[in-house]
Amino acid sequence: MNMKFIRKLPIPQEIKKEYPVSEELAAVKAGRDEEIRRIFFGGSDKFILVIGPCSADRREPVLEYIGRLKRVYDEVSGKLMIIPRIYTNKPRTAGVGYMGMLHRPNPEGEPDLLHGLIAIRDIHLTALADYGFTCADELLYPDNYRYLSDLLSYVAVGARSVENQYHRLAASGLDVPVGMKNPISGDLSVMFNSVNAARQSHAFLYRGWEVVTEGNPLAHGVLRGFKDGDGRDVPNYGYGNLCTAIDMMKGRDDFSCALLVDTNHSNSGKNADKQAEVALDVLESRRKNADVRRAVKGLMIESYLEDGAGDIGSARPGLSITDPCLGWKKTRDLIYRIADRV
Repeated sequence: MNMKFIRKLPIPQEIKKEYPVSEELAAVKAGRDEEIRRIFFGGSDKFILVIGPCSADRREPVLEYIGRLKRVYDEVSGKLMIIPRIYTNKPRTAGVGYMGMLHRPNPEGEPDLLHGLIAIRDIHLTALADYGFTCADELLYPDNYRYLSDLLSYVAVGARSVENQYHRLAASGLDVPVGMKNPISGDLSVMFNSVNAARQSHAFLYRGWEVVTEGNPLAHGVLRGFKDGDGRDVPNYGYGNLCTAIDMMKGRDDFSCALLVDTNHSNSGKNADKQAEVALDVLESRRKNADVRRAVKGLMIESYLEDGAGDIGSARPGLSITDPCLGWKKTRDLIYRIADRV
């Protein structure tokens, strides 16, 4: 085996004991989780925004962003449910580049997964304790979910993981919404098969245990655009795309309609500024059609303190070191425009 075993890492229970969630904070999470459930099940008309940096890189600028987001949320909470993105692990298509805070809590330092585990729990816990936000993260490594299971209110399964059996099985055992993105190919049947699998009960191996899950009724699809055969970005957020996706959902037994739209990735061609155009177009589609309005529960938006992106060594705090993001002023203005139109 070509592996060098560095050290045995603490199990989730040990990290949670060192960085505990108080009863008061647990109640805040329970309240937010219930409100989000009501949105997905049709008991609330609030619109969801899963919004924040492409990748959480440094503690201070991410928490500065969260603080600004909280001040805006206090103004729009009657219409919107904001779930901040604190994505602490980053998939890499070619296997190179910054892999997130879990791997490198100091982006300019060496990989250190022990301190990475502590760093990701600390930043999610601080977002809850200081700002009342339970946040979203990506389910890139299903085994690691339990380090944050008492803090997260939303989980995403990316386009490269959505066909993976283990991700689908693990998602079936979560009690928060899991957004299954369409694959890079754009094949919606793959996305819906993943959603369907996550909604079923399964028995499998998880963290050295034999487990049985109940299925996750909050699993849903996320439209993020796709690549054509020549590698060009093809959006799938338009009115016709949404109607097609909803028709596909209606054709499945016992399948409640729920979708989010990712305004970045291939829907914007990774042009961060175009995310506003995508978002407002989706809102217009919701106005046109009652089925679209019921099904499309929210948006994913990548934004940070600064516009664009930069290299690890030269980027200013609050400037993405992965995909380009919408800067704060444009983000704030877009949130107000969304709140006016939902």
